[in-house]
Amino acid sequence: MADGRYRKDIKPGQLVDIVLKKDQRTGDLTQGIVKNILTRSAFHPHGIKVRLDDGQVGRVQEILPDEDF
Repeated sequence: MADGRYRKDIKPGQLVDIVLKKDQRTGDLTQGIVKNILTRSAFHPHGIKVRLDDGQVGRVQEILPDEDF
């Protein structure tokens, strides 16, 4: 499983764990599907910022494997 620090590893439609701004102190993760990538740089030490399908915005902590059935 890849971490979310490199933009090249993240694609719309992927399942990811993100940390929301309000959860940065606690480290609580939110799971969702990437709608679009907000960070323009190729690398960010705290994770690439994305918007999920449900509109939540946060930094990717982990890219989860696709669960194809």
